[in-house]
Amino acid sequence: MKRIGFLSFGHWGPVQGSLTPSARDSLLQGIELAEAAEEIGIDGAFFRVHHFARQQASPFPLLAAIAARTKRIEMGTAVIDMRYENPLYMAEEAAATDLISGGRLQLGISRGSPEPALNGAAAFGYEPAEGEDAAAMARRHAKVFRHAIAGHGVAEADPRYVGGGRGLLPIQPTSPGLPQRIWWGAGTRKTAVWAAEQGMNLMSSTLLTEDTGVPFDQLQAEQISMFREAWNAAGHGFEPRVSVSRSILPIVDEEDRHYFGLRAQADSKDQVGILDGAMSRFGKSYIGEPDRIAEDLAKDQAVQAADTVLITVPNQLGVDYNARLLANIAQYVAPAIGWQAKQ
Repeated sequence: MKRIGFLSFGHWGPVQGSLTPSARDSLLQGIELAEAAEEIGIDGAFFRVHHFARQQASPFPLLAAIAARTKRIEMGTAVIDMRYENPLYMAEEAAATDLISGGRLQLGISRGSPEPALNGAAAFGYEPAEGEDAAAMARRHAKVFRHAIAGHGVAEADPRYVGGGRGLLPIQPTSPGLPQRIWWGAGTRKTAVWAAEQGMNLMSSTLLTEDTGVPFDQLQAEQISMFREAWNAAGHGFEPRVSVSRSILPIVDEEDRHYFGLRAQADSKDQVGILDGAMSRFGKSYIGEPDRIAEDLAKDQAVQAADTVLITVPNQLGVDYNARLLANIAQYVAPAIGWQAKQ
């Protein structure tokens, strides 16, 4: 059974036509859209984390608010840039948020994506150690974070304040089950294999920083296959989850046509280009009549291989529009990929 969630990039700014002119608007509307999505039967509310930009930069207050206002829906990130994170403080924040949610937190973490800052992590106080690059630093932070949320000791006890005892103290609180709900955002097949070996779920977006000449969905399906093969070889003892992201915009009325009708033809094919010095392949958008989108998604090899599909939403169009968008997808499109609304 497939799960679907929405993925908001959390854009805000006083630009013409935006219904999220301020950060407060974006945050509050993120909470409201999660509530609306839960009523529709959608499975998840996910948010991109992007520093030094008018987007969501500090996800845990938002996720905790959603946790407190909902009962069933998952909430998560896609993805947290681990170069920027204090792993132990993040472990405390994540555990507290997960406890508020009752175990519904799904955290996507990764090396991060291209950003406005030249060296933003350094401004936060984090620079690679000798012999490391930025990606290795992100993986080191992730390792410490995962060690901490698993309840392992991380700080030497002071015998004066722990009854004379010694040893390593774990962070508090911890939340059982959270270690199995960490996802790694992988942009290549090689990174997906690494994530499987580490015991993290796979989060794959509409961008892969490699290209072999095959259509995007086939390349992503190969990535998923390699992930599952590596996971089975590692023998982690639980079933992994795999998500893919898609831009899905069914046109069912004149408002949809006004916003997205002209994009239907331009964005209907994969795009290939250079990103951060690497040849990359960008997945197409699914825009058009709902029955045609449903037919095309049913043929998307990566969508069929994944258990979770994250649908990117145009958050600056406001809660009402995006709730209608999700409802249209739930009614007309998602059943074609094996999804049913949850109550």
